[in-house]
Amino acid sequence: MDSDTALFERYRPRLFGLAYRMLGTPADAEDVLHDVWLRLHAQDLAGLDDAEAWLVTVTTRLALDRLRRTKAEREHYPGPWLPEPLLPKDEQPDATLERGESLTLSFLLLLERLSPEERAGFLLHDVFDYSHAEAAAILGIAEEACRQRVHRARSRLREGRPRFRVDEAAQRRLLQRFVAAMAEPSLDALQALFAEDAVHVSDGGGLARATLRPLHGAERLARLYRQLARHLSGAHVRYEVVRLNGAPALLFRENETLTTAMWIECDGDRITAVHALRHPGKLARLLTVTKSPFSASLH
Repeated sequence: MDSDTALFERYRPRLFGLAYRMLGTPADAEDVLHDVWLRLHAQDLAGLDDAEAWLVTVTTRLALDRLRRTKAEREHYPGPWLPEPLLPKDEQPDATLERGESLTLSFLLLLERLSPEERAGFLLHDVFDYSHAEAAAILGIAEEACRQRVHRARSRLREGRPRFRVDEAAQRRLLQRFVAAMAEPSLDALQALFAEDAVHVSDGGGLARATLRPLHGAERLARLYRQLARHLSGAHVRYEVVRLNGAPALLFRENETLTTAMWIECDGDRITAVHALRHPGKLARLLTVTKSPFSASLH
């Protein structure tokens, strides 16, 4: 392995983790890393005083440029946009709970509330533990400006969701109750799963049937899923609980075709938010997910 490759591979997990959290899509993160590699290959390594700082700076700035473009593109996206999960084998375990939660799909969606600049500053400082001065140098801005970005980001995130802590056991229990309710889809049983102010968000990308705007309220969600259960009554449906981005998720397979990846938020007793990913392109990466210690089939 040459010196360029060895250096890049040493820091690759950190760079990918940063780019993926910035962009919410593994393919976009990989594209950024490819560009970083090309720039590193053209760089005189002897002239680098701090290789890690150089790599993180290039990764952050390339991801920022790409995020600005994708933000504009998503304004014309058909319906809600949801982040694309990682394959379990691609997840890099984080050292702390806070960092681990920053990888969950719900948190990645919450980050969409931020401007690209706020997102970069928040991730560098609060997730990757760079000081304000270090993050400012990476972003090429004044330290005070960086502090302001991080502060605004924290405020926006608090407005969107006051608690970041995820109760994985409660999520798994509620997913299991959801599967049981779908097997005998009474309106009462389904409605009992959801908080009164629960929200449903579905991403079909214009390529699969999905709600084009968020739905609110336990009764509306119960009616939606009762209708879906009736639609699926003639198909062979398999539900499988897996861990995606470090949290439980439910895969729907209809006649062995993966049609939905669903994850939830909950208050411990009821589901407060449902996110249903139905975009075929985003689901394609998950086709290799099979039964393993992190999954369990439910019928």
